Amino acid sequence: MPETLSTPGIGARIQDAVVKYGFIAITVILFLYFSLTEPSFASSSSLFLLLKFASVTAILGLGVTFTMVVGGLDLSIGATAGLAVQLAAMAMVFYNLTGTTAVVVVLIGGVVVGLLNAFLIVICKIPDLLATLGMMFVIQGAKLIPVSGQSVSSGMVLRDGSVAPGSFTPGFLKIDRGFVGPIPLPVVIMLVLVFVSWLFLSRTTWGRVMYAIGANPEAARLSGVRVRLYHGLAYVISGLFASIGGLILVSRIGQGDVNAGASSLLEAVAVALVGTSVLGFAKPNAWGTFLGALLIGIVLTGLTMKGLQYYHQDTAKGLVLIVALLFSFTISRRKVRYSPAT
Repeated sequence: MPETLSTPGIGARIQDAVVKYGFIAITVILFLYFSLTEPSFASSSSLFLLLKFASVTAILGLGVTFTMVVGGLDLSIGATAGLAVQLAAMAMVFYNLTGTTAVVVVLIGGVVVGLLNAFLIVICKIPDLLATLGMMFVIQGAKLIPVSGQSVSSGMVLRDGSVAPGSFTPGFLKIDRGFVGPIPLPVVIMLVLVFVSWLFLSRTTWGRVMYAIGANPEAARLSGVRVRLYHGLAYVISGLFASIGGLILVSRIGQGDVNAGASSLLEAVAVALVGTSVLGFAKPNAWGTFLGALLIGIVLTGLTMKGLQYYHQDTAKGLVLIVALLFSFTISRRKVRYSPAT
């Protein structure tokens, strides 16, 4: 009798199956629909292009995923990506530095932003959302000061009347425009980061500790875990991933656009939240974030091929997010493992 009572009924099993495979089913159905109605959608060139333009969102989403794992949320990630765009452009255009030097400067900048977020959250004990919100505004304003609010481009006139001496190097532009065999380099970078993130979060002690902190930070602290160290580490990783996404973005547009990264925050948070519903994991995870970016990429690419204007995209992204959240919070019997760490 106890075994009978503990066995899920047919309704519960169907519910679990819908939660576990529903997200993937929606992705497959939409892919088949656009493939059948738009023959060019399923071509290899279109698919690589889809993955290429989803790469920045996926990488920033991974950064958000790390902060969600520890029970936080990085609202400065889009601004940090925008800062990376400005730093790379200024390094090469203003100071005529090499592309390699610009990459190093950008990565250091992302880590510094992560450390500042960690300092505000861990040392100053400011709640994650408020600290990163403040950092977002600081970065958005600070990155405009050295350029007087102008986008940075080759041959621009500087404040002293001289012409900028440098330009984007061909090697740097290959970050977005290069290939590894037939695969665009941004796609390779994205897949490597997804795999490394999955390996770190799911197959290492550090990752398991981060999940424990996100589930119950006080219990983790009482068990001897250095909660503050791991909590801060998540934001450093987020800043690093934001800078990598910014490198791809600036090499794609070929200038230091002052508006770069402005819409990236909402997209990154959306794919990280969408990813919690994949396979019924009910927790932030790397492959779920990747599939979330892939689904949104499929929807946006398909709608664009069908001639829908750009202003329909936010509505489409919002609907995708709402459907995913229904899987995680409404249909699922396992609620998302997410609780504020501060």
